[in-house]
Amino acid sequence: MSGPGEVTLRYEVCVETAEGVRAALTAGADRVELCANLAVGGTTPSAGLIGWAAGAARGRPRYRLRVHVLVRPRGGDFVYDDDEADVMARDIRAAKAAGADGVVIGALTPDATVDMALSARLIALARPLSVTFHRAFDDTADPVAAFGDVLALGADRLLTSGGAATAIEGAEVIRELVARSGGKTEVLAGSGVTERTAAEIVRRTGVRELHFSARAAAVDVPFAERVARIMAAAR
Repeated sequence: MSGPGEVTLRYEVCVETAEGVRAALTAGADRVELCANLAVGGTTPSAGLIGWAAGAARGRPRYRLRVHVLVRPRGGDFVYDDDEADVMARDIRAAKAAGADGVVIGALTPDATVDMALSARLIALARPLSVTFHRAFDDTADPVAAFGDVLALGADRLLTSGGAATAIEGAEVIRELVARSGGKTEVLAGSGVTERTAAEIVRRTGVRELHFSARAAAVDVPFAERVARIMAAAR
């Protein structure tokens, strides 16, 4: 528990297996971003995994892990045609039916702006679930203008590295987004969040939420311990 004047941090762990969900539960994370194919940046996980994770998360009487589902039909860019948009809509319905707490979406136009029409459609379909606009944001041509679009869409949070390869490199942009948010949309810092960088990212950006996969930590350390170490280091 945080003391007077301290910021309460929330932690989201990106996982693609039942083992990852169990590790997040063990470590006491606030959320998981559930996905498949992390090697290509993540795609939509199976309905079976979503349903299992939602059940496991609700199995703790005093602790509630939130399950957010990545909705992304393929790797590559974030410009989608009508068929891919239909796939994403179906995946959102499936995630809701499987018991997910939220979805993670994002779509861009060919000129690297937020695809407002498709994003608005997906967000409306997802409600009343929580909605995160994902790191498609980091591929936009103008992050400040794009953040205005995310705010207009009413997304609950934005996952971003500030347009850089890692959150520590994009810290100045992330800090500006936090200031511009006015508490309307939570800014969730992600990419390159490790034991070494977590506290520095929080200090330099002012974010209250961190997103990480804990994959870069020592492989001989159990995954749940890797997650717990990053959470502890950020405090």
